[in-house]
Amino acid sequence: MTNQPELIPTEQQSSGLLRSSAVVGSMTMLSRVLGLARDVVIAMFVGASANADAFFIAFKIPQFLRRLFAEGAFSQAFVPVLAEYREAGSAAALQNFINRVAGVLGGTLLLVTAVMVVGAPVLTALFAPGFVGNPEKYRLTSEMIRITFPYLFLISLTGFSGAILNSYGRFAVPAFTPVWLNISLIVGAVWVSPYFSEPVFALAWAVLLAGVIQLLFQLPFLGRLGLLPHPQWDTGDPGVRQIMKLMVPALFGVSVSQINLLLDTVIASFLPTGSVSWLYYSDRLTELPLGVFGIAIATVILPSLSRLQAEDDPKAFSATLDWALRAVLLIAMPATVALVVLAKPILVTLFQYGALQSSDIDMVALALCAYSLGLTAFMLIKVLAPGYYARKDMRTPVEIGIVAMVSNMGLNLLFVIPLYYFWNIGHVGLALATSLAAWLNAGLLFRGLRREGVYTFQSGWVGMLLKLVVATALMTLCLLLLQNDYASWLEWGWARRVTELAIMVLAGAGTYLLALTLMGIRIRDFYTRNR
Repeated sequence: MTNQPELIPTEQQSSGLLRSSAVVGSMTMLSRVLGLARDVVIAMFVGASANADAFFIAFKIPQFLRRLFAEGAFSQAFVPVLAEYREAGSAAALQNFINRVAGVLGGTLLLVTAVMVVGAPVLTALFAPGFVGNPEKYRLTSEMIRITFPYLFLISLTGFSGAILNSYGRFAVPAFTPVWLNISLIVGAVWVSPYFSEPVFALAWAVLLAGVIQLLFQLPFLGRLGLLPHPQWDTGDPGVRQIMKLMVPALFGVSVSQINLLLDTVIASFLPTGSVSWLYYSDRLTELPLGVFGIAIATVILPSLSRLQAEDDPKAFSATLDWALRAVLLIAMPATVALVVLAKPILVTLFQYGALQSSDIDMVALALCAYSLGLTAFMLIKVLAPGYYARKDMRTPVEIGIVAMVSNMGLNLLFVIPLYYFWNIGHVGLALATSLAAWLNAGLLFRGLRREGVYTFQSGWVGMLLKLVVATALMTLCLLLLQNDYASWLEWGWARRVTELAIMVLAGAGTYLLALTLMGIRIRDFYTRNR
């Protein structure tokens, strides 16, 4: 008998979840690192200029909708229904279901894309109303939306393919796929942009090309499973209708954080030039730990939870959620503190070259600190929401989402107005409001699962939290002792910056892991159980 907490139902299942999370996390890490390289290149070429603001709006709109159609509502509705078809055991029925879903999803997206490309100026006015008073900025944004919006069609079908592959345990391919977007944008910025009279248009075309590459990359792997879709339009198919019924409320419930970020962009369009870019760069850095760990764990547990729900195993369902929550906190707590303490060193090292100025770094750092305060909440939402969607409960997250979004809007007014008029940092208020709204969202999701008896605490939580707090505090002390004067960072070249930052990151991570090890928390705690 061991004294370790029962984190998940069986050692085989838990090690499988950990291994799958590691696969997704490693592939996502590669994508995020290349994503940072992409953002470094973009910062060098366009900085936080009006052209940069225009591109980020044109890029953010299809990205936002992609998170609804590809990674958010559609995936959460599709995976549980797919699990039921797999459980039924009929290969023909499964293939017909996939064909009809592909047809309805693809046809709908094609129509939406055509309408939005034609109505790009209206879309610009809707998502960036502050640009209307700046004719050149408004024109650039509208023209680039016409180029980038078809990416939604392509990446949503890519997400559909990835959901099937994930359901069959093929996690690496979907996790690697975003790498192609980063490569495409880097190539567009460095090698293609000189051939455009407006270099920023090279980035827009790079986004479209990336969508084509990502979709074509996944199709052969679907073919190996014998599940390559042959699209058929049939909205009357029972499986399709079930997905549509589940997806409509999930469109809102699963994407509240994204809607809040989009509202930030709308308000930021009225703030000084550069505000949209400052929020973009800071959000991208918080996306690194969120994507590598939070989304990786969520991607792995949704198929597992859906299967456990289909097998009517509530004990294993609860224990899997418990494992996911522990895994998230293990990463989120130190990541939050590290992003706050190292905000300026990270930003100077990554972005303070070329077009991005030191004043921009100051503004991005403030927004990064504000977003970091909500990082743990963002990650918790990613693993708590599947606890509802795997059970086909779409209503509760929608109700919680409405509360969170309304609260976010109120907090925007509370923070943005005084921060803008007194300190000219209104964009920080947007980031802070988003973080607080995320905590409200996560808290309500957690309370709902507890109240319904879906999730119950496993043993060992109090001790684990205390150990995480102590280890994080020691890591923070280490980072503060290694801090150099900010002015020195501005004077150093890129090699010295990278070296100093690497020393701090490795020392901080080493201190954290050593402290956890000395206090008895090891990786094997996440794949052993009471016997």
